[in-house]
Amino acid sequence: MNARQIELVQHSWSRIAPSAEIAGELFYGKLFVLDPSLKSMFRGDIREQGRKLMAMITFAVNGLTRLDAIAPGLQALGRRHAGYGVEDRHYALVASALLWTLEKGLANKFTDEVRDAWLSAYNTLAATMREASRVPVEA
Repeated sequence: MNARQIELVQHSWSRIAPSAEIAGELFYGKLFVLDPSLKSMFRGDIREQGRKLMAMITFAVNGLTRLDAIAPGLQALGRRHAGYGVEDRHYALVASALLWTLEKGLANKFTDEVRDAWLSAYNTLAATMREASRVPVEA
């Protein structure tokens, strides 16, 4: 990721964050349309899960300029997700649902440049999570 991409992601997220609860609902609604079988991975209140997701995205977006500092949190998240049954193929579905949600929230501000910046950010963050999910947890 370059500085311009980070700026685009952070600026566009600042437009979404005030409506985070709605964004969370849109995200999970789209994710379950893309793959209805994923719904069985979520046992609790999906609105609460949406709030957690939005908080995690905020954490990641705010940390894009210091990836080394947020890497341990992303790695722990990747390991937890592996324990929930998340597979590599699910990351592409999450990317699709996230980009769709951003497009809905940003409307005409969701330019190709913003989309590409988000893809770069997501791929960077997801790679850290996926790598950590493959490392066996020591007892």
